[in-house]
Amino acid sequence: MKRIVVLNYGLGNVRSVSNALRAVGAEAGVSCNEREIAQADGLIIPGVGAFPDGMVNLTESGLVEVVREYIDSGRPVLGICLGMQLLFEKGAEYQMTQGLSVISGSVEIIPVKPEEGKMPHIAWSTIKPTEMGAQTMFAGMSDREMRFYFVHSYAATKVQAQDLSATVDYMGYEIVAAVQKKNVWGTQFHPEKSGPSGLRVLRNFILNADGK
Repeated sequence: MKRIVVLNYGLGNVRSVSNALRAVGAEAGVSCNEREIAQADGLIIPGVGAFPDGMVNLTESGLVEVVREYIDSGRPVLGICLGMQLLFEKGAEYQMTQGLSVISGSVEIIPVKPEEGKMPHIAWSTIKPTEMGAQTMFAGMSDREMRFYFVHSYAATKVQAQDLSATVDYMGYEIVAAVQKKNVWGTQFHPEKSGPSGLRVLRNFILNADGK
């Protein structure tokens, strides 16, 4: 059984994520301890809240270098919602803030105008995987299973094509739904809140931890 650590930096729904991991057969732990993180087979960076708060919490907890070192080890990492956004170079929420710079791109507000629709994007939405995403993060999933739960006002932009795993349409705007760069995955949606489809993504992540 693979041990997956859910990073506890004060802004994640760690209980929901750890429960979902257990549901798909992983040993799930919640920790901010450097040793426990270093010993994990996989790391999940959850997140609910604002980009600047996320980076402040990671920095003040001494976790920025811990996360970077874990990524450099080649073991699988999954960022969820804000956790995915923090993987990018910078975020424009409230103020321009430097991110972890693991994936090229920036996080900016979804440019939906009041007359076009409501913000934030809170919905069960159908994603469109890229060829890479269909072979990895969404492997073995049918078109009918591509519905996931989103809740966000900011999204990744200027993402390089080779790092893109899926997009989603919201009010006519194509939004980055998932990314992947080597051992690092990211989902803008919440797999832990997305029913069987979300659990399937987490199961694929665990298989990635198995090296399969």
